[in-house]
Amino acid sequence: MPSLSGPLHDPAADAGWQNPPPRKGFFTDTSVCIGCKACEVACKEWNGVPDDGFNLLGSSYDNTGSLSASTWRHVAFIEQPAKPASSTVSLGMPSTVKPGEAMNPESAVDFRWLMSSDVCKHCTHAGCLDVCPTGSLFRTEFGTVVVQEDICNGCGYCVPACPFGVIDRRVGEQGQKNVGIAQKCTLCYDRLGAGKTPACAQACPTESIQFGDLDELRERAAARVEALHAQGVESARLYGDSPDDGVGGAGAFFLLLDQPEVYGLPPDPVVPTRDLPQMWRHAALAAAGLLAGAVAAFLGGRG
Repeated sequence: MPSLSGPLHDPAADAGWQNPPPRKGFFTDTSVCIGCKACEVACKEWNGVPDDGFNLLGSSYDNTGSLSASTWRHVAFIEQPAKPASSTVSLGMPSTVKPGEAMNPESAVDFRWLMSSDVCKHCTHAGCLDVCPTGSLFRTEFGTVVVQEDICNGCGYCVPACPFGVIDRRVGEQGQKNVGIAQKCTLCYDRLGAGKTPACAQACPTESIQFGDLDELRERAAARVEALHAQGVESARLYGDSPDDGVGGAGAFFLLLDQPEVYGLPPDPVVPTRDLPQMWRHAALAAAGLLAGAVAAFLGGRG
């Protein structure tokens, strides 16, 4: 039986693949993301993912909001004040002075944009894969997790099993592509098989999204964090790179410039099936206790 938790060097071999190639993945360096959304567009074009609305949300320069069955790459726009704003603002009387021209520089508030292209994490221990009753979700030879849309029955068990809220069933009118079927990033499995780079990484103009062998990406990411720390960016940190975390390490991990919660990421994700063996042991002990009690009551009644 495949392992359900803990460090695991080669999830493809654990899933039964013979002599699989090196595990592939993404390293997303948010410090150089410019929010162009080229990755979103490239993903939709290559994979035939339908649009999910073109209306701005009103909370940021964003029209998708989060990952979904129809958004496999999502670029988050997070605006942060660099210092606290004044509690009151004087509107003054109408004048011909340009807005902000007469403002005291000391009272101005600086802002920064945190931009990050989010994607399925292709977890080492994937809850969506563990709970799928039809075998629709499977581990590829590259260590990634893919949905077979022709096998998925739309039960939705995988949706709450993902600690990152990535996978979902597609919503739309009957007759549209894969409505009711669970959908998420495949890490462009068809392109990997042909020796090509995934569409999002291919389209990224700043190399914020980097694709390659996961072990090499982790080394590259660690060196990048050290370089940023040397430049005084002490907030730089890696997210999802550790094999000792609650999902055994992610196949798609990130360099962040703030706490994970700021980016809408769980600070300590845990695959829900991690405690399954212990739960079964407790259930077995409880069942044995009930059986022993029933036998004792039966024998006592006969006496």
